[in-house]
Amino acid sequence: MPQTPDNVRWIPADWPAPKHIYAGTTTRIGGCSLGTYSSMNLASHVDDNPGHVSQNRILLGERLSLPDEPLWLQQIHGNKVINLATENINQPADGAYTNKQNQICVVLTADCLPLLLCNTAGTEIAAIHTGWRGFSGNIISNTLNAFATRPQELMAWIGPNISANHYEVGEEVRTACLKIINDPGGAFKPGRPGHWFADMQMLVRQQLLCAGIQDTYGGEYCTYTDYQHFYSYRRDGITGRVASLIWMNHP
Repeated sequence: MPQTPDNVRWIPADWPAPKHIYAGTTTRIGGCSLGTYSSMNLASHVDDNPGHVSQNRILLGERLSLPDEPLWLQQIHGNKVINLATENINQPADGAYTNKQNQICVVLTADCLPLLLCNTAGTEIAAIHTGWRGFSGNIISNTLNAFATRPQELMAWIGPNISANHYEVGEEVRTACLKIINDPGGAFKPGRPGHWFADMQMLVRQQLLCAGIQDTYGGEYCTYTDYQHFYSYRRDGITGRVASLIWMNHP
């Protein structure tokens, strides 16, 4: 059955951003991809049919009336943040920032934490792919440094990510993250010997708070448990990716 833009399921960010800022995340519902990628996979690097991915991206643009093509990053679980207004996007990066209207910041995820940011004035935005490697590499601080606005005037929204109960990691992950947050509270709970259940959302919220960001929203969706709506690399291995996007129209 052919898909139409109306079939694409979109979850808008529930936060008090200025009205001309649009943000949210896609789900796996409403696209053309088949099998383990069913059906709204937006990633071109996961061995899905390229034609299906292209059609899904077209459907996304039509569903959201996007002002331009999203600027898809070459994500590598790193800490590089690109200024879309001034830098070449044809380089590996896991964060995007802009102060230009109609430029779309987007990250692809399937368990890692997507983090969207804007300032209260509605003149600056960013999107971050926040896995444990990026987190421990200080990608959040790198992104905040791209803003001209001080952190106290920023707000954040956390998109779908894997919950702590399903994210068991090794000691190396805990050690790396503790270099960023040396008092993580309950962010790491013991699992099997030498392993921990990591609450990436708690770690991210703590770092944002330490940086001066008081207002962080979202975080209610778990990719691992909600098979109907989200892809999960931990759950499925070979799978697709959803997209978390943010852009500014004219005020």
